[in-house]
Amino acid sequence: MAIRIFLADDHAVVREGLRLLLEAQGDITVVGEAADGRQTVQKVKQSCPDVVVLDIAMPELNGIDATRRIHEICPSTQIVILSMHASNEHIYQALKAGAKGYLLKESAGKEVVNAIRTVYAGKRYLSQHITETVIDAYIHNADNTSKRSPIDRLSSREMEILNLVVKGKSNSEIANLLSLSIKTVETYKSRLMEKLNIKDIPTLVKFAIQHGLTTLE
Repeated sequence: MAIRIFLADDHAVVREGLRLLLEAQGDITVVGEAADGRQTVQKVKQSCPDVVVLDIAMPELNGIDATRRIHEICPSTQIVILSMHASNEHIYQALKAGAKGYLLKESAGKEVVNAIRTVYAGKRYLSQHITETVIDAYIHNADNTSKRSPIDRLSSREMEILNLVVKGKSNSEIANLLSLSIKTVETYKSRLMEKLNIKDIPTLVKFAIQHGLTTLE
């Protein structure tokens, strides 16, 4: 039986290239695709494919937040993150969110096929440029209270609102997107900024970039 794949990338040419590469394998079929994170979660929820290949820098909802949501609604679906970033923070946040694979875009190509087959078999796959030792050491250190990432203080809803805030969404826009009241959004925003000890939006945007929650792309 073919491995069912869902492709999520905001560049149509990337999705088309991946589709052609994957469907040429014979044992892989692409069952859907999306151009932003929120649409990805909605479509994946309907079919729960075997593997989602997901760009980390997605509009509407970034790849890490989308990974977390997919992992919750379709726990049997494995996720391979595609990224231009090899920083420990990006990798740690992706794996913590539930991704089983992390692949650098620069070395994607046929390595995507290897990654898909590996995570489908229930194993973890990391790009050849990222060593297991570095990742394991980082995750171990992050588990120590004194070295934990400040992002760990935030709830999943606070993370989602942070992502929308740094993308320039107003309180009313966020309220509409998440079906919340404006007052509730304001409360979440105030709470997350207090947890991070951040006083203004420019500093919040800088924090999000430094911790792999958004990019300048």
